[in-house]
Amino acid sequence: MSSQDQLAPPRTQRGGGGSSTAHPALILTVLASASFLSQLDVWITNVGLPDIGRGVGATSLSDLSWVLNGYAIVYAALLVPAGRLADRYGRKAGFLLGMAVFMAASLGAGLSGDVWTLVVFRAVQAVGAALLTPASLGLVLTSAPAEKVEQYVKIWFTAGSLSGVCGPIFGGLLVQLSWRWLFLVNIPVGLLAIVLAARLVANVRHDQDTRMPDLLGGVLLIVVVGALALGVVKAPDWGWSDTRVVSSLVVAGVGVLVFLLRSARHPVPVVDLSLFRNRIFAAANLAGTLQLASFAGLLLSTILWLQNHWHYSAIKTGCATLPGPVGFALAAALGETLQRRFRVPAGVVAAAGSAVAAVGALLFVLLLHNDPSYVSGILPCWLVFGVGAGLALPTAVSSATVGLHPDQAATGSAIVTTAIQIGSVVGISILVAMLGTASGGAPLETYRHAWSVAMGLMAAAAVVSLGVSQRRAVTVR
Repeated sequence: MSSQDQLAPPRTQRGGGGSSTAHPALILTVLASASFLSQLDVWITNVGLPDIGRGVGATSLSDLSWVLNGYAIVYAALLVPAGRLADRYGRKAGFLLGMAVFMAASLGAGLSGDVWTLVVFRAVQAVGAALLTPASLGLVLTSAPAEKVEQYVKIWFTAGSLSGVCGPIFGGLLVQLSWRWLFLVNIPVGLLAIVLAARLVANVRHDQDTRMPDLLGGVLLIVVVGALALGVVKAPDWGWSDTRVVSSLVVAGVGVLVFLLRSARHPVPVVDLSLFRNRIFAAANLAGTLQLASFAGLLLSTILWLQNHWHYSAIKTGCATLPGPVGFALAAALGETLQRRFRVPAGVVAAAGSAVAAVGALLFVLLLHNDPSYVSGILPCWLVFGVGAGLALPTAVSSATVGLHPDQAATGSAIVTTAIQIGSVVGISILVAMLGTASGGAPLETYRHAWSVAMGLMAAAAVVSLGVSQRRAVTVR
């Protein structure tokens, strides 16, 4: 394909139950809400993990961690294949199918009676989320006014990012009814999204390439990340020298090599390695991975600390983390203003935000003690960390995606989201390994080590973020 062909507007097909005259802001609201819902399920179960454990008869943190990691692993691995399918065969259809699968699996998860049945339904939930997430961003790009594409993309990403900091408060409220409502709540919200999307959203399909994406590559990615998480999470129980741990890590290492070789040779790979030759795209992915690893570990460790050491209830724990969402939302808006009005480079904003978040993690190390003191302990720590994350995460990930050609929109955004979900798996796995067999009841010194790791990950993200800068959006009307 010539360079002129690559830059030419892709052919699209519209129709099939969608309206192209619906107000773009209303369409954005529906699609951003769906993005929020699918990514919320990565985080909403954190605060309810003890209640889930009691409900399904599981006491081991390493077993329960799969309720979190099982969703994140499958979600991350299938985002790119699902994005390619949505780009080629219909984004609206992908969105509606994904939401339907997500809702059905949510019902199964809410009715589960043991931990491994729950994990299976969580994996199916992730399949639906992987279908609807990249399709929704592709629909945002094609429905947004030309002059507002960059703004709409950032809103979409911010909605998804906010799920991480809103998860604990929503989870704390829902478990007051039952832990099952952590999953059943998706059903009415999903139904509303399906009805609105079916009426408002025009179908868009790029028909330049009808080849199937590398589904086997997606399976390989699940095996790689799953084996890595298994080895790290179970090491405290089995021992680092145990054959099962060593085998898991070897499988992960060999799997990475096979995956890279397959991606380099496959005509439609899960991950287009050529994208990583672009310094901005590569830096944004690495920065997002580090930021989410830090955030995931810090969030779960804080929840476990509050519930196991300060003996907070689920709802009190959720309320204790509320300053995080507030700080995140305000900082995300500030980051947007700094870039649009004051022309501050995206890399500077993301790096500064990561540095502020690293300071927030350091405050956890310095301020938290066994004696409960919310005002002088959790409050300043979580507020500073939330502000930093709000500056850093939306800026980094949107910088990698805004400039993509529309026929790469779903695929490219899926690679970024895959990277940050893998980061969350790594962060949780490291935390579980550090807490060890003591689980949430580990001593303060162990928690301080975990918070120090979160600080180090954010500090590394600050350095990497300097390689991120905003690019002009390529829009197609």
